[in-house]
This record gives sequence, structure tokens and C-alpha cells, in this order.
Amino acid sequence: MPDFEAIGDALTGGVLGRAVEPRTGEGEVTHETHCLNCGAELIGPYCSMCGQHAHVHRTLTSFFHDLLHGVLHFEGKVWHTLPLLVWKPGELTRRYIDGQRARFVSPIALFLFFVFLTFAVMGLAGSFGGAPEAAKKDVAEELAKNQQKLSILEGQRAGLSASDPVAIKLDEKIADLKNETTALQTIGDRNLPVENMGISDGVPDWIVGAIGKAKQNPELVVYKIKTNAYKFSWALIPISVPFVWLLFPFSRKFRLYDHTVFVTYSLSFMMLLLITATLVGFVASPIAALAWLVPPFHMYRQLRGTYGVGKWGGIWRSMALTIFAFIAISLFTSLLVTIGAFD
Repeated sequence: MPDFEAIGDALTGGVLGRAVEPRTGEGEVTHETHCLNCGAELIGPYCSMCGQHAHVHRTLTSFFHDLLHGVLHFEGKVWHTLPLLVWKPGELTRRYIDGQRARFVSPIALFLFFVFLTFAVMGLAGSFGGAPEAAKKDVAEELAKNQQKLSILEGQRAGLSASDPVAIKLDEKIADLKNETTALQTIGDRNLPVENMGISDGVPDWIVGAIGKAKQNPELVVYKIKTNAYKFSWALIPISVPFVWLLFPFSRKFRLYDHTVFVTYSLSFMMLLLITATLVGFVASPIAALAWLVPPFHMYRQLRGTYGVGKWGGIWRSMALTIFAFIAISLFTSLLVTIGAFD
């Protein structure tokens, strides 16, 4: 059965990306003489004051057309952006940095779209199979605990007015707990990995505590990691930028802005690669495994095109960046695990 939550995630990503990268106008040219948004006199198909198109849709068909247009097209920019992102990432990055913005989706809009699309696809991929009986038992115990917490919070909330600051905070906690409970009710039908993690001597107590909680309830931690990955996916950008800076230390030619655009487009491609490998893996797992060979090659092309380095400069920087990427992912994963264990 389809995972409608995952499908909704993909649509949400498209709409969010569309909000970051909006169209100026809407629809076709009609005979309005004044802008329907600001009232200024129209002298063309777009308002010279606010930029809105002269025509505003008022049909249900056009509403759904706009939805699909927003999710799939980004005003047509995505079809100019994706081919360059895949095959000429350095050219795309350099052209965007140099100011060519009209034809391309901005890095952050593309990043947002692929973040949600990635989790949507992973959600669909994880919707097949069942969890072990031991995992189901753990989930059932956690559900019981959540029900007790809900009863306590709802008891504290009773009798308070809606405008009471305490009531507002309690409402937020109750809503979060209900969302977690809803997820737990379906998590037993998913095939979630359970790692046999060991705890070494000399590890700080706070890390031991986090690992202990993860061992006791790995399924819940996985769920919280996924939830927190939505919230903190942006952290991958500031985590990664310093590593790219290390490839060009103290350079006056390349600034942090250049590195940030580079990182954001690169992360967008890596998520696109993960999506593609996941989908291909359903029908041809050996082919999907070859996806591991793509990132270094893509980094090499992006480095050369963005920064104009030579072949040798591109090779050693690609090797270093590959190592840096694993470090950045490890830091990000550690952040999510720690938040998930203590949340």
C-alpha cells in the first residue's frame, strides 16, 4: 500500500522549493487595465510596480495546474538546472555565482526540494516488509508510555484558557507527542535496522547514556533521527563549508559565498543520486551499487568548473573532499543520534 505521508513529503518539498524560487506572475494575459494586486495601471502583461501577471486564475483546473507546475517545473528553471547539475556542475555553480540567476533554480530552493523528495522516496522504500517481533514489542511499550504522558499533559492542560502561556506550551507538547504516537503506530510495520552497538571504556557518560537509550529503543531513535533530519538538514551546509574552505585556505579569489553555493549544489546532487540509486535498487541492485563511484567524479568536475583548477589540482582536491564528505556526514549523523537519544 502506498505511503501517502511520503508522497506528501515530496509535494511539500516542491511547494517549499517553489516558495523560495517563485514565479513573478501567474497565468495568461487578459484585458485587465489595472493590477489586481496593487491597483497600478497595466502597460504590459506584468505589473510594473509589483510584478504580478495581469491575469489571476479562478478555476479549479488552473489551481491544480499551478500545483503541478510549482512541484515539477519551478517556472521551467529546473529543466535548465538539472542537466548542468548532473553533468556540468562546475559550470552551473560558476554561472550562478557570477550572477546568472534567471535560468537556474537557486541552490537553497533545489536543496529544499531534494531534502523532502529524498525522505519521501526513503519512506516509500521502507514501507515494504515487517519489523521483527522484538521490535514490535519495544514499540508497543513505547506507545504505552506515550499514552501515560499524554494523560498527564492533558490533565495539566484541563481548565486552562487557550491564551494562557502555559496552555500554549502544553498544547505544543501534546501535539508533538501525538505525532510521535501516530508514527509509532505505523513503525511496527516497517523493516528498521537494529544495530548491536557496544559501549567502550573511557567513553563520556553522556555518550554512554545516549547509546544506552538507542540500544533500548533503536526503532524510536531511527524515527526521531528521520524527524530531526527534516529539521536540521540545513546543518549539512555549515558543517560542509569549512571543509571546502580548507581546499583554498586564505584565498582572496574565492569567498565563503562561493563555497556555500558549491556545497549546496553538491548536496543537492548527492540527494538526487541517492534517490536514483534507491529507485533503481528495486529492479537492479547491482547497478544501484555503482552509485558509490559517482560522487568523487562529480566532485572533480564541479571543482574544476567552479574554481578553475587544473587536472592534478582537481584530483587531489576531489580525494580530500571525499574524505571530508565522510567526516561531515559522520558529524551530522552524530548530531542527529544525540538529539534523537535525548529528545
